Amino acid sequence: MDFLCGNIKTLYFKFLAAAFGGALITSIYSLVDMAVVGQYQGSEGTAALVVVAPIWNIIYSLGLLMGIGGSVLLSTEKGKQISKCKHINEYFTAALYGTLFLAVAAWLIMIFFDRSLLMFFGAEDHLLTLARTYIQPIKFVLPCFMFTQMLAAFLRNDSHPGLATAAILAGGLFNIFGDIIFVFGFDMGIYGAGLATAIGSFISMLLMLSHFFTQQNTLAIIKTENMINRLKEICITGFSTFFIDIAMGILTILFNRQIMKYLNTDALSIYGVLVNVSTFAQCCAYSAGQAAQPIISVNYGARAKHRIIKTLKYALITVLFFSAFWTLTALLLPNQIVRLFMAPSFEILSAAPIIIRSYGLSFILLPFNIFSTYYFQALLKPRAALIVSVARGLIVSGFFIMTLPLLDADLIWLAMPITELIVALYAVFIMKRCTDHLFMEKAV
Repeated sequence: MDFLCGNIKTLYFKFLAAAFGGALITSIYSLVDMAVVGQYQGSEGTAALVVVAPIWNIIYSLGLLMGIGGSVLLSTEKGKQISKCKHINEYFTAALYGTLFLAVAAWLIMIFFDRSLLMFFGAEDHLLTLARTYIQPIKFVLPCFMFTQMLAAFLRNDSHPGLATAAILAGGLFNIFGDIIFVFGFDMGIYGAGLATAIGSFISMLLMLSHFFTQQNTLAIIKTENMINRLKEICITGFSTFFIDIAMGILTILFNRQIMKYLNTDALSIYGVLVNVSTFAQCCAYSAGQAAQPIISVNYGARAKHRIIKTLKYALITVLFFSAFWTLTALLLPNQIVRLFMAPSFEILSAAPIIIRSYGLSFILLPFNIFSTYYFQALLKPRAALIVSVARGLIVSGFFIMTLPLLDADLIWLAMPITELIVALYAVFIMKRCTDHLFMEKAV
């Protein structure tokens, strides 16, 4: 694929199709688990998976830290057309070793401290038992989840987005059918959902590794003399994407604690549904960012401003579509969404519409805010990306989650709509500034 001379529209939508498929199937891992477990074990099963959700956020975000950070730098160097292949592959090598280190560390923590971790995330009594049962089979393949995120990013930047999508699709399809077979067919309950998810991730990683045996592959593990410096560059560049997923875990913890303090278990179950819907909306935003990023990064290295602006135009159109779709879904189909994830009680169906519609207003701006971090990363503006991700994922959102319930418990559902609005105002200003001043010396 020719990022420097190829038709921008063709390139973007080809990458969008691949990225969207991959992002969609990734989100299906948790969605199908929650839907099946909710139908099998009711609202307690749904609530248990809400408690586990921050673990997924941490694992995926660590993979994205290395994958997005390393692949952006690799693509930018390719665009300069002055770098030797060896220099470019230093970023891949450093990202690979960085992912290995993080995977082993996360693995050990999950094996020896899973109980303490889940209790910190809000699990107690029967919810703790269910949550530990779910993650039991996942412990065996925990690094696979991290490596699939890292490898998918590099495959997209190595002109093989189709394989990344096919690998994630294969694992996701196994997870869907495995959930049904293990949970209901073999009557394994929540353990079966965890088992299907674990096997699906292993399948995805194996298929991605096949890229290294194709003629298309330009990635290689090489001796890297500046390993520490390369890892530092990767972490700085990829941190904002990393924090987006980490922030979902942080926000889930804050919401869990505030909901149990001011509301009840029914509200927590509805929030569990919102977590999954929000994950879907967020994954759609990822796909727009992941489709645009390789094209923008290479052309940024080549200083091709007009191609960057054209790519941005197509990405913003995509973001607008996703915003409209998810907002309308939340506003028009609240109880239908709830029924998808559980067999709800009358109390849940009564409370769900106002909760989902209020929180769903955040979907108007969520896709744009997330895409903006990818855009800033592709232009090597990590500070702008960091401000957006930290503001919406911790500072601004955390402030409203903690303070709004003091006025009225139900105001907690407006915390994210208000946050997304404030962050979007900043992101629009900086995006315009970055685009207008491409290749000028002053950084944003």
